[in-house]
Amino acid sequence: MKKKFFYIYGIHPIIEGIKSGKKIYKIFINKNYSKKKNKNKLILLAKKKKIPLFFVSLKKINYFTKKNHQGFIAFISNINFYKIENIIPLIYEKGKIPLLLILDSITDIKNFGAIIRTSVCNNVDSIIIPKKNIASINSEIVKSSCGAIFHIPICKENNLLKTILFLKNYGIKIFSITEKGNTLLYKENFKCPMAIILGNEEKGILNDYLLLSDNKIRIPINNKILSLNVSVTCGIVLYEIYKQRLK
Repeated sequence: MKKKFFYIYGIHPIIEGIKSGKKIYKIFINKNYSKKKNKNKLILLAKKKKIPLFFVSLKKINYFTKKNHQGFIAFISNINFYKIENIIPLIYEKGKIPLLLILDSITDIKNFGAIIRTSVCNNVDSIIIPKKNIASINSEIVKSSCGAIFHIPICKENNLLKTILFLKNYGIKIFSITEKGNTLLYKENFKCPMAIILGNEEKGILNDYLLLSDNKIRIPINNKILSLNVSVTCGIVLYEIYKQRLK
């Protein structure tokens, strides 16, 4: 039977989990943790939500993980996944111009986490991922996104090709970010309903997705460097969109 919860670690991811309203069953805190400001903030939030707190030894916390937990572990309900057909109407109801992110085979946990965090900072409405060939949604993703994953709907789809076709039928433009693109990033108009596709650093974006794209966008870079890290690419693209939409 699949567990209904998993553990997350690190003070900031746990704080974001509490603030997001996720169900948290209990929190273990290293009784010798010294930074009172952060510790007190977490404790106050947890008490407000009536989350059980246990002050335990470092050995107890290390039993679950020896990664950078900072002395904090929380047992939290599983991440909920959404269907994109349910998300799109909600975006329009809010009077927003849809901005979606489609991730094709992003398997590196740190890149995935950074992309989630940057997406939340730049008002992305939802991140769409495939069921296969994607980094697992687990405690490491929560940590690498600094808890940002709790603040954005993640849509896990069986077939990205069908999902892209659905979005196009809904009037959403598809832009693939690729070094083979024929349009420079800053020359494209991003004020329309849109979805951005980011691909695997080694293999790039699947050709079938490129063929369905309304345009292929290229970031201008020094010729000495062949490509950018995918999470850096994401940040550059999303900030250009954010800048355009402010005008």
